[in-house]
Amino acid sequence: MALINDNFLKLKAGYLFPEIARRVNSFCDANPDANVIKLGIGDVTEPLPPVIVEAIHAGVDELASRESFRGYGPEQGYDFLRKAIVENDYKSRGIDIEADEIFVSDGSKCDTGNILDVFGQANKVAIVDPVYPVYVDTNVMDGRTGEGDDSGRFEGLVYCPVTAENDFIPSLPNEHVDLIYLCYPNNPTGTVATKETLQQWIDYAKEHESIILFDAAYEAFITDPEIPHSIYELDGAKDVAIEFRSFSKNAGFTGTRCAFTVVPKQLTGKTSSGESTAIHPIWNRRHCTKFNGVSYPIQRGAEAAYSDAGKQQISDLVSFYLTNAKILREGLEAVGITVYGGVNAPYVWLKTPGGSTSWDFFDQLLQKGHLVGTPGSGFGAAGEGYFRLSAFNSRENVEEAVKRFTDVVS
Repeated sequence: MALINDNFLKLKAGYLFPEIARRVNSFCDANPDANVIKLGIGDVTEPLPPVIVEAIHAGVDELASRESFRGYGPEQGYDFLRKAIVENDYKSRGIDIEADEIFVSDGSKCDTGNILDVFGQANKVAIVDPVYPVYVDTNVMDGRTGEGDDSGRFEGLVYCPVTAENDFIPSLPNEHVDLIYLCYPNNPTGTVATKETLQQWIDYAKEHESIILFDAAYEAFITDPEIPHSIYELDGAKDVAIEFRSFSKNAGFTGTRCAFTVVPKQLTGKTSSGESTAIHPIWNRRHCTKFNGVSYPIQRGAEAAYSDAGKQQISDLVSFYLTNAKILREGLEAVGITVYGGVNAPYVWLKTPGGSTSWDFFDQLLQKGHLVGTPGSGFGAAGEGYFRLSAFNSRENVEEAVKRFTDVVS
C-alpha cells in the first residue's frame, strides 16, 4: 500500500483562503441577490499595462513562425530578463547582483515554499507572527514541525509576534534558529522594516550562521525614501539572505505568473558533516530538475516592465492601489476603527471593533455588509483580534465598501 506524507494531516483547518471561499460561497448560495465585495485575497483587478500586453503579443507572434520559434528555454530565465532585473532592481540602487544569481520562476509563493527543498529537516525555523500562511504550511508539509495547537501554532517553530504593543517590530529570537522568514512590506500587517531593524536581523544571522528568507514581493509599494526596497541594501546581507521578488502585485502578473529569486553565490550552508557549501549551485540543481521555466512570451512581458513606458504604467497602477488603501484607511479611521498599514503597502490591518474575534468579525462583515476581508487569526495566533483588507479592487468597490463598513460598525 502506498503511504502518504502524514505531515499534511497536521494541517487540520485547511489553507486560509479556501476556507474564506467556502464561507463566501455558502453565503452567496443562500443569498443569490447579494452584491458581495471581496477585499480578502490580494489579487489584482486592473488590466495589465499596455506595454506589457504588447510585448506578450509580440512574444506569441514569434512562436508562430519557424524562424523565430522557441521551445524549451533556460530554466533559470532568459538572459534578457535576468539582465533587466539586475540593471533596474539592483544596480540602480547600488547593489552588486549578477545576472546568474537571478532565478526566474512562476511565483514567489512557489519559491518561498520550494526553497525548503535545499535545506535539511533539522533546521530550526523562525516565523514572524502573524505571517503569510505559506511559510508555515510548507514547513509543516516538509516535516519540520510537530503538531499544531488550537491557536494554529506548531511545535518546533519559533514565533516572533508582531502586534500594536511592539509597534509591529519583531524581536530577535532569544534562541538559535537556522532559517528566518521575513516579509517586508509585510503581508498581512502592511507595515515596513527600517534599515536599523533589518540590520539587526542580518547581524543575528551572521552570528548564528542563519539564512534569512526575505520576501520582498510588495517592495514597489514603498513610498518612504528611508525604507529599503531590498535586503541587499544592508551591509552583509548577501552573506546571509535569499530574496524573493514578484511581478504579480506591481505589474499585475497574478494570472500570468512571473517572479524571481536571488541566491547570492557567496551564500553558504553546512552539510551534515559540518562542511561549508554554497547554496547557489544546489538551488540551481533543484530549479533545473523540478522546473521547466516561465514561458517566453511572459518573460518578454516582464522585460517590458522595465522599459520607460513600463515603469510609468506600473507606477500608475501602484499609485491606483495605494490610493485605494488610503481611502480604506481614512474611511475606517473616520468611524473610530484603529488602522495600521496602508501607506507603504496595499494592505490595511485593522483592530477588530468591540473586541470581537477575527472570524466573528469576518462573519459579521459578510452577513451585514456583504463584505469579505481576511481574519487576522488566519495568519497566526498573534493575528487574533485583527483583520486584513486588500486595496486590490476597483475604485468604485472600495468607495462602496467604506460606506458599507460604516453601516456595519455604527
